[in-house]
Amino acid sequence: MGEKFDSLEEHLEKFVENIRQLGIIVSDFQPSSQAGLNQKLNFMVTGLQDIDKCRQQLHDISVPLEVFEYIDQGRNPQLYTKECLERALAKNEQVKGKIDTMKKFKSLLIQELTKVFPEDMAKYKAIRGEDPPP
Repeated sequence: MGEKFDSLEEHLEKFVENIRQLGIIVSDFQPSSQAGLNQKLNFMVTGLQDIDKCRQQLHDISVPLEVFEYIDQGRNPQLYTKECLERALAKNEQVKGKIDTMKKFKSLLIQELTKVFPEDMAKYKAIRGEDPPP
């Protein structure tokens, strides 16, 4: 799988370099540079074809739209992964806290119900397979 990405990365780097060189030629265009311009345009077309071939190999890869928003904002797309993990960790801690609170509530509820309804709670605990209190 990494080879596919390496190939795509290589083709994209070549394409970007060709576009950079094309921009230089166009910004300072002289009639004598027409041949070089034509050559760079042909390289650009070939580069797009190479990138399209890589696309076919990576058709099953999906990228969240938020990653493209990060890129559009000039941010590192690896920050997206980091922030997703941080949000997941925070949510995990929040849910863990709720679970712990519910366990404590259940324990206190059972204690109080046992005080008020000892016979019924003994039956409940027997049904649940819990040991009755000593």
